[in-house]
Amino acid sequence: VQLQASGGGLVQAGTSLRLSCAASIRAFATYSMGWFRQAPGKGRDLVARIIWSSGNTYYADSVKGRFTISRDNTKNTVYLQMDSLKPEDTAIYYCTARNLNNVDYWGQGTQVTVSS
Repeated sequence: VQLQASGGGLVQAGTSLRLSCAASIRAFATYSMGWFRQAPGKGRDLVARIIWSSGNTYYADSVKGRFTISRDNTKNTVYLQMDSLKPEDTAIYYCTARNLNNVDYWGQGTQVTVSS
């Protein structure tokens, strides 16, 4: 399993970014996908997840209403649309994949920096 995240960058507060994660996974559609983030000096926290079977989504309270996770199973890609970005969203964002045995795989991170 390989996960390649992209789309990070330096933006101003109030603007948007879309992160992408391309997955080299057989049976991608059977993996639940997620995004975590890690701010400087802090732990790694779940931001959003999309469940493979139902398409249900979960969001951390801090991003509800601003971030949207989605997936395109034809492209083996998961996205994180981030709107109304805040300086506190600054972090390294990691893509994850969870298989049917609840084994998690991690990609390399992509840096998101939001200036005030």
